[in-house]
Amino acid sequence: MLYWAVVFFVVALIAGVLGFGGIAAGAVEIARILFFIFLVLFVISLVAGGFRRPTV
Repeated sequence: MLYWAVVFFVVALIAGVLGFGGIAAGAVEIARILFFIFLVLFVISLVAGGFRRPTV
């Protein structure tokens, strides 16, 4: 998912440089949403991993 956030961010940068404002704004929003979803899932996995009992 972080891969897709980076892809949309790069698309937004390229579109912004070329002057496509609407496309760039849309790509930035998609990248931002995907990044925050990734961040939440990462934190959840860290917390869930911290509660596991170590195996002997």
